[in-house]
Amino acid sequence: MIGGGAETQTALDDLLRAAVDRLTAAQVPSPRADAELLLAHVLGEGRGRAVALALVGSPVDDPTAARYESLVDERTRRVPLQHLTGLAPFRGLELRVGPGVFIPRPETEQVAQAVLDHLRSQPTASPRVIDLGTGSGALAASIAAEHPPAEVHAVELSDQAAAWAEENLTPHGVTLHRGDLRRVPEEWQASFDVVVSNPPYIPPHMVPTEIEVREHDPGLALYGGGADGLEMPLAVVEAAASLLIDGGWMIMEHAEAQAPAIADRLLADRRFAQVRTHQDLTGRDRATSALRLRRADQDLDRGRGDAARPDTARGHRPSSGTGMGE
Repeated sequence: MIGGGAETQTALDDLLRAAVDRLTAAQVPSPRADAELLLAHVLGEGRGRAVALALVGSPVDDPTAARYESLVDERTRRVPLQHLTGLAPFRGLELRVGPGVFIPRPETEQVAQAVLDHLRSQPTASPRVIDLGTGSGALAASIAAEHPPAEVHAVELSDQAAAWAEENLTPHGVTLHRGDLRRVPEEWQASFDVVVSNPPYIPPHMVPTEIEVREHDPGLALYGGGADGLEMPLAVVEAAASLLIDGGWMIMEHAEAQAPAIADRLLADRRFAQVRTHQDLTGRDRATSALRLRRADQDLDRGRGDAARPDTARGHRPSSGTGMGE
């Protein structure tokens, strides 16, 4: 709170300067930005307004100062900034997040963009989209918010993540289903136009180096299973083959090193065609998409061999875009 009696005031510029010093000493990756965002959170102001108040040395009462210093102290112990503010920005949304849910990353915004680009290129008036392993609901919520004609569904196994997802998805009319993406209901088969997923994919031996990720993101959302981390990503491929209508489309985020294996898996699968590797804004291969063949074409293809599908010939590599939104 700004103002108050003179005897209970602390200058914001002193608070902010001390916070930056403490976060720097704790080797927090972005000490000034985090200090400013925490100050904005405590003051209930936008970041720009909070910084402006600090620049002119505005006073703040001692309880507010103590709350700020407490949050800074937690951040020095590498509690994620998003857990402290309870919010994570994602495209145009502010998602509710906290312990027990994976914090959405900027690269996933490009996966959402790819889905939106695909939807806008299709003639379907009310496409059905499903997000497998939705976590906080970032993908499903952004797709529903930015493409209102879509009927969006989301699946989540974790009780904690689902509680956060429900907060984020309900305002956008997304239907949340509790369950395991590896066991989709039979009645859902061939009923979705688009399947999107950012599944767990980290191999067990590749423990994240970032303290915030290693100690605070839930393992269920990080580790993909199997020696190469591909158990869950390949489960998404199987689910997509079942869920998609004839001519439906899937896209999945993954680790850069997994791009060749996932592309090869889809290229060898006679249920899919038009396999494409998508790059993020830094040029890394971070997502793969594919088209679900029409069932009749799939059966015909099975009888004709690889010659019927030039995009599955041995040695062929999928096309690679310069950005996920292309």
